[in-house]
Amino acid sequence: MSELFTPHMTLLILAGAVATYLTRIGGYLLMSRLKNVPPRVDAALNAVPAAVLTTLVAPAFFSGGIDVTVAMAVALAIGLGFSSIPMLVGGWIAVMIMRHLVG
Repeated sequence: MSELFTPHMTLLILAGAVATYLTRIGGYLLMSRLKNVPPRVDAALNAVPAAVLTTLVAPAFFSGGIDVTVAMAVALAIGLGFSSIPMLVGGWIAVMIMRHLVG
């Protein structure tokens, strides 16, 4: 347990925290100085949530087991017609059924 709290690890965690803080505050300061947001910047900022979601979901879809792939497909199908709560419940039920059947 003591090897987790070495000086190198502590410095790495602090450096990561400072870098994260600076990138977040830097983006805020940069955007707050703009009077009007250019259309290309606005379009790029609107694309960020979809890009982040894709980077989180795609690896699990392709490298996860058949249970994860089926659950994501079921959640996608439900999500096309309903809100997020039925999508979440449907995906959860699908993964539970697949894990029970497949093992």
